[in-house]
Amino acid sequence: MEHGSARMNLAAAIFEVVRRFPERPAITSAGRTATYGELASRAARLAGALRTSLRLSAGDRVVLSMPNRAEYFDVLLAAWTAGLCAVPANAKLHPKELAFIAGKTQAKALFTTAAQAEALGPVPPAEVIAVDGERFAALQRADPMAPVPAAPVDPAWIFFTSGTTGRPKGAVLTQRNLLFMSQAYFADIDALDERDTDLHAAPLSHGSGLYALPFLLKGAHHVILDGFEPGQVFDVLARFPNVSFFAAPTMVTRLLQSPAAARADLRNLKTIIYGGAPMYLADLKRALAFFGPRLYQLFGQGESPMTITGLGQRLHAASDHPRSEALLSSAGYARTGVAVKIFDDGDRELPPGEVGEVVTRSDAVMQGYLDDPQATAETLRGGWLHTGDVGSMDADGLLTLRDRSKDLIISGGSNIYPREIEEVLLRHPGVVEAAVVGRRHPDWGEEVVAFVVAKAGGGATPAALEALCLDNIARYKRPREYRFVEALPKNNYGKILKTELRKALEAG
Repeated sequence: MEHGSARMNLAAAIFEVVRRFPERPAITSAGRTATYGELASRAARLAGALRTSLRLSAGDRVVLSMPNRAEYFDVLLAAWTAGLCAVPANAKLHPKELAFIAGKTQAKALFTTAAQAEALGPVPPAEVIAVDGERFAALQRADPMAPVPAAPVDPAWIFFTSGTTGRPKGAVLTQRNLLFMSQAYFADIDALDERDTDLHAAPLSHGSGLYALPFLLKGAHHVILDGFEPGQVFDVLARFPNVSFFAAPTMVTRLLQSPAAARADLRNLKTIIYGGAPMYLADLKRALAFFGPRLYQLFGQGESPMTITGLGQRLHAASDHPRSEALLSSAGYARTGVAVKIFDDGDRELPPGEVGEVVTRSDAVMQGYLDDPQATAETLRGGWLHTGDVGSMDADGLLTLRDRSKDLIISGGSNIYPREIEEVLLRHPGVVEAAVVGRRHPDWGEEVVAFVVAKAGGGATPAALEALCLDNIARYKRPREYRFVEALPKNNYGKILKTELRKALEAG
């Protein structure tokens, strides 16, 4: 039994790959390449240090918050080797937001960069360790350890996602969840082997990092960029074979608009997996014309990582299909082994074509929210993950999203939760009410706009509110415009009608 459990440990599965391909390139970053043998050696030694020097025990949490770099994989693989749970966090988060995540998870260690560590300061109970510092180098000189046995239900990754409830919630993803996600990649997107290349231009803390797993499990080469720059992406496509990468729709449109596109050599491009936000039909048609039949659209969320529905490469290119435009405007079909339905407000299944809430059930669905039984029970009621997304499904199972979780703003591929910003704005004594919505933006998809009802002479100026936001939340979340209004539109129950605010923005 224990042997079978050990095989469920993702680290053990990756170490099996290392046995087969010790000399194959594993990670290329900042001009340096490490083989699978070197990656495994570094991770095994760091795992030993986590258990001995840092005295972490099985099940303890480790936060990873750093820009894209090779050490991310060292820490991730070491955590799983040592039987720990990884907590990847966006490197752009405000120190207060990162401190909340460390406190909520009771993390014993927080791995970041020296520059970020200085801005962060102490984060009890975690020891803050800079991956570009001497302490980290010393930890990687510890005695190595082999991957510990892990059960399928053991937490492997805690994905922080706010939904629409203000404070971030931690979706607990198990070893089984991540293995199922990886196997669904092989079933639905592409077969992979050691000749493939996985390009990371999007943050490793989110979709790009999650989809590193199928590639690690097959011994593929990971090429890491420290950010998204179209010229660098096209350079990687020219240099490496069989390149696939995850991208937000805004990244795809920026690639199309880049001057570098004119000289791009796309022969090595295998697949662009895009998701995280809707892509406008006109942009998608342009992308298909440029990249060819190499696009895969996925619909997922942190609670069911990367795995609810998908639209495959063949269907993207099915221009002779009688409903080709409906296909391109859809979110595709249920992934292999995934059940997807549309429910009404009473959690009853709706007939084809009716609009309701998208629900899903599979081995990809999270264990629950960390230390939040009420939110877990509400979201997973009846054995279905209630996504909060509104859509309809055709008789043949094609899902079309009609609206996202109503208020969610997606800017540059990052989720921004209005309530989080509203709560900060309402701390200002001169703010009576605030409502935050998204406005279309040609480059970023959406930008944040705040409608504010202010007290006369209360000092709630744009400059004051900007300073308040910068002191409490990440820079990318702050409003790009403050509109001061006499009152906010409300329904009979006093609920703010954000649909009316969005209409006002659309009308200019």
